[in-house]
Amino acid sequence: MGEKKRIGILTSGGDCAGLNAVIRAVVHHAMGTYGWEVVGIREATHGLMTRPPQVMEFELDKLDSLLLMGGTILGTTNKGDPFAFPMGDGTLRDRSQEIIDGYHSLGLDALIGIGGDGSLAILRRLAQQGGINLVGIPKTIDNDVGATEVSIGFDTATNIATEALDRLHFTAASHNRVMILEVMGRDAGHIALAAGIAGGADIILIPEIPYQMENVCQKIRQRQEMGKNFCLVMVSEAVRTEVGDQLTELKAAGEDRLGGIGKYLAEQIALKTGAETRVTVLGHIQRGGMPSPVDRLLGSAFGVAAVDLIAQGKYDQMVAWQNRQIVSVPIAEAINTYRSVDPEETLVKTARGLGICLGD
Repeated sequence: MGEKKRIGILTSGGDCAGLNAVIRAVVHHAMGTYGWEVVGIREATHGLMTRPPQVMEFELDKLDSLLLMGGTILGTTNKGDPFAFPMGDGTLRDRSQEIIDGYHSLGLDALIGIGGDGSLAILRRLAQQGGINLVGIPKTIDNDVGATEVSIGFDTATNIATEALDRLHFTAASHNRVMILEVMGRDAGHIALAAGIAGGADIILIPEIPYQMENVCQKIRQRQEMGKNFCLVMVSEAVRTEVGDQLTELKAAGEDRLGGIGKYLAEQIALKTGAETRVTVLGHIQRGGMPSPVDRLLGSAFGVAAVDLIAQGKYDQMVAWQNRQIVSVPIAEAINTYRSVDPEETLVKTARGLGICLGD
């Protein structure tokens, strides 16, 4: 069994399906196999800033329902860089030492951080500065963490986007419309590409492949000439306009966020082809709901593997899925490699082989 440890776990960045499956696996394996204590840290690093730190205690007999739950029972945040934290008076303050002190005040031997590349970069910097034994687990619906073939949340988001496209298919056919589905993907088009193929899209636009509007419209005209007066268009929110402008929408808090490419495409298509168009922006629906079986399996495997790394004293590592197995890679390597869609990868070739227009 080895020395008894007390470990912490937190979720950081945007939420996604499968996070609770990771938490469940970590608690089960750490407490059930090794006899350790596990402390859940609320609201990511914000929970370590408060005094006393905001934590959650776990009980082994109350974990089963976690496997089915979306979101994260620990809460999370993607705001407030602890090294330049926005204060109420408008100033920025370095609050990193408060987080480090919070970690040590809990008497923790190690910390498991679940996050994307941005969150893991911050956690690693804190760990290096404050002597925190850190193990990382990748999660992002965008699937853009380079060192792993798949991250927690991607499969569920792809399933949801595929189902949405399935549903749009019938209303598009009934009304002879061009239906545009705008999906998430901050910098990468993995969701749009995978769900577009699975859902039978006629046109898929992703940020990695520049497009020409005339090529998009030509695809729609070709279908019209074949007697198919409807069309399904899947587009990633990060796609720019034809001239390269990135579209954003101003939110109530004064923050610009990606969005609007679906509306832009609808206007251009209607103008150039005369087709009736409608736009659906899927947004945060892709993050919600119960995790898919794949995300439950992946979350469980990642959670068990992270605990084993702590038992082996292997820190500053991130668990990853490569070649159908769990491996560990240095966090520095994981966050320095970014996984966008390769224009020559298999799914791109598959789309082209199916006659799907990618706009180029």
